[in-house]
Amino acid sequence: MKGGRGGLVYSTEHGRICPTCRRPVAACTCRGAAASMPASSDGLVRVSRETGGRGGKTVTVVRGVPLAADALAALAKSLKAACGTGGTAKDGAIELQGDHRDAVIARLERDGWRVKRAGG
Repeated sequence: MKGGRGGLVYSTEHGRICPTCRRPVAACTCRGAAASMPASSDGLVRVSRETGGRGGKTVTVVRGVPLAADALAALAKSLKAACGTGGTAKDGAIELQGDHRDAVIARLERDGWRVKRAGG
């Protein structure tokens, strides 16, 4: 193992573990601002439709939005309300139940984002 620090990434007691400071991610002190903002992207928000791994159910996925986790959750809430559907914001992406690509693209473009339809 590199650096001889060990490879603990998950604990049943605390959940995910930060590999740098070896504390639970919720109590991590080393990532601070870096964890609150996602890595830089190319400036495009990509909207796609996925069905894989969901029992055949269709999900609209929005990726590439350069927002912090709390702002991403607020955007997800407004998109869910606009589409009249459920969904979530996790792992830096917004997932909406159903195929709402056209409505999501129109809403994001109206809000000033550069949007691209990804996939088929």
